[in-house]
Amino acid sequence: MARRELNLDALGESGLEHATRATLGKSQQAYLWIKERIASQEFTPGYRLVLSSIAGELDMSVVPVREAIRRLEAEGLVMFERNVGARVSMVDDSQYRFSMQSLSILEGAATALAARRLTADDIRHARSINDLMVETLDHFDPRAFTRLNQEFHSALYEKCPNPRMLDLVHSEWARLGHLRDSTFSFVPGRAAESVREHENIVQLIETSAPLGEIEKAARRHRSATLDAYMIHEHPDEALGLPAF
Repeated sequence: MARRELNLDALGESGLEHATRATLGKSQQAYLWIKERIASQEFTPGYRLVLSSIAGELDMSVVPVREAIRRLEAEGLVMFERNVGARVSMVDDSQYRFSMQSLSILEGAATALAARRLTADDIRHARSINDLMVETLDHFDPRAFTRLNQEFHSALYEKCPNPRMLDLVHSEWARLGHLRDSTFSFVPGRAAESVREHENIVQLIETSAPLGEIEKAARRHRSATLDAYMIHEHPDEALGLPAF
């Protein structure tokens, strides 16, 4: 019997991809499917990987999906947590820490510099955002909370008169958006503390507290979120963190 050869040139790129995927084992198919979604950030850092849901999407049993996830875990793209299961790992964890440390300093200073420029309407706007954040706590959505969190802080620092500092703050916020979807996915308990600290910062601004006190409160607020993350993810390192 004559052996059939696969004409790769005739298939073209899309045909080749189809033929290749058709010959892959189910575990490899699941591996590529999940990895592609992590790379495109459809599955963002902290995203829970539910084996049964993925298996249903791919029309296969959970066994090859579990094998694929174990392979992704070995590559550092997925992590397992007791009582939670598999989830997408943080992307470049060290860079996240550096950005949070930088932002604690920059945002604290920008908030203090903007404080005397904020009007009563600005204060009411910041409070209304924080009120919405409080409302989300009962049915917590980390992504929605993070979006509101950025809006809240923006309401307080956007009137900073130093455009260079504002550029740096915006840059670090953008960088954080690429590094993780939401820190609160990892430490949801931090959210309730965060909204209380927001109110404290607003009160300091509202009562014309010394700028140094406002800056310190804003800086500590940002650092506390990083500390909560470090205690959760890297308890052995958390005690060695410097205060910012």
